[in-house]
Amino acid sequence: MAKSYKELMNTIDTFIFDIDGVLTDGTVHVSPTGEMLREMHIRDGFAMKAALESGYNVCIISGGSNEGVRIRLRNLGITNIHMASSDKVATFKEYIELYQIKAENVLYMGDDIPDFHVMQLVGLPTCPQDAAPEIKAISTYISHVNGGKGAVRDVIEQVMKVQGKWHLYYNGKFD
Repeated sequence: MAKSYKELMNTIDTFIFDIDGVLTDGTVHVSPTGEMLREMHIRDGFAMKAALESGYNVCIISGGSNEGVRIRLRNLGITNIHMASSDKVATFKEYIELYQIKAENVLYMGDDIPDFHVMQLVGLPTCPQDAAPEIKAISTYISHVNGGKGAVRDVIEQVMKVQGKWHLYYNGKFD
């Protein structure tokens, strides 16, 4: 019998996220100078920072490249940012080998065809509500939230709650 996504969340120690369509809503605003601007949800950033501070690995693997996005992610404390990746599977394998991470302990959130093959290699493939049908079909968990609107927060918070770490992160910070 297959494990439920909640059971699989017990073993997650690494989060890997795509950018466009996951950390953003996939919309690109083009400025008059040709710069491509993206919007990111502040709660996704909070959750990624919480995960890092709680000892999880957080990695970004994206086919796109945008210096503003890279700066935002670095400011959150994320150091494993792989942009302009033409082969996400190779990038994923190099990352887990370098840090000796077990693929079954990885949660990957993707939204479209370039994420398909790497999602088949991880322990917990997930996607936003508005992901492509092919990605939804292979996802063990589909967030109730769209990409760029808090889907990353959704999965991080759920993992941390299942592992009893969410309340430890914020406990006492808001008294």
